[in-house]
Amino acid sequence: MTDPLVERLRAQIGGVRDGALLRFSIGNAQLGDGLYAEAATAFREALGFDPAYSAAWKLLGKALLAMDDEPGAAEAWRQGIATATGRGDMQAAKEMTVFLNRLSRRG
Repeated sequence: MTDPLVERLRAQIGGVRDGALLRFSIGNAQLGDGLYAEAATAFREALGFDPAYSAAWKLLGKALLAMDDEPGAAEAWRQGIATATGRGDMQAAKEMTVFLNRLSRRG
C-alpha cells in the first residue's frame, strides 16, 4: 500500500515547490514507513539541491544504518557533521557526533 502523504508529495516533483525540502519531506515519510532504500534516495536527492542541508545528512545516515550499511551511515554523518559545523548548526553536529560514536562502539 502506498502512503498517501508520499503520493501527495511526489505529485509536486518537477513543480515550483520541488527542491531540498520537498525531497527531504518525502524521505522523512518513507523513513517512517520503513522504506529505507527509498528514503536514502530521497535524502540524496535533497542533498543534490542543497549539499548543506544538515537534517538530510542526519536522516540519510539513519536510513543507511537501517539498511545495515554502517560505513555509508558513518560517512553520511561525518559529512553532515562537517556541513553542520560549517553552518554553525551545532545541535545537528552534536546529534550526528553521538550517532557516529554509538556506531563506532558497535563495531
